[in-house]
Amino acid sequence: MWPYPRILAHRGGGTLAPENTVAGLRRGMDAGYRAIEFDVMLARDGVPVVLHDPELGRTVAGTGSVADIDALDLAARDAGSWFGPDYEGEPVPLFVEFAQYCKAHGVWMNIEIKPVPGHDAETGTVVARLAAALFAAEIAAGRVGQVPLLSSFSETALAAAREAAPQVPRAWLTEALPPDWEARARELDAVAIHTDHTRLTAAGAAQVKGAGFGLFCYTVNTPVRVRELFGWGVDGLCTDRIDLIPPDFF
Repeated sequence: MWPYPRILAHRGGGTLAPENTVAGLRRGMDAGYRAIEFDVMLARDGVPVVLHDPELGRTVAGTGSVADIDALDLAARDAGSWFGPDYEGEPVPLFVEFAQYCKAHGVWMNIEIKPVPGHDAETGTVVARLAAALFAAEIAAGRVGQVPLLSSFSETALAAAREAAPQVPRAWLTEALPPDWEARARELDAVAIHTDHTRLTAAGAAQVKGAGFGLFCYTVNTPVRVRELFGWGVDGLCTDRIDLIPPDFF
């Protein structure tokens, strides 16, 4: 149900480096992590970029929607100064280059498909096809644990990803388990449920595991809570506190 690493660095470097950047990825690697979670959306020209927010201004200098800016323009913008002067000029990564860097360094990826509103299906399709192409050899050889896991809150994006590249596994992100969670997850052919650990109960964890799904939680930042969740049967989680919770913690 979970052939993947158990503890992932959230957005690359957690709280120790600017999120969703190569600098963040390297910071996570420096801490021993070889598994990360990061976000992907499409720029105006249909090229996927590694970003969390659909609007500029928080982590990337500028204003406006990502959907109104071409990828190379985004890649030339500063995604590091907000975090600190040491990261001034850190660029927005292009997804393919970022994924290739991860693969070259043996870093497993949980890729969150995070569409700009209104671009759900297109984003799911593009990201899934690119992931399938990048990991065609691993998929053909049945090396499931090396293939990225695509996750999303957008059921439209996940359905599009399933249609575009059914061989790339998918996980459904939901803040809390709704009454019909199992039916919705099976409709998407999801292999796992990803949920907010603060909304999960031991009973809910048992239901997910009993139904045969992998179970992943975000974003867990205390060792005590990590132990509790794994005690409930949770399979994996991501953390911002890569300084407190090493990848082999549990």
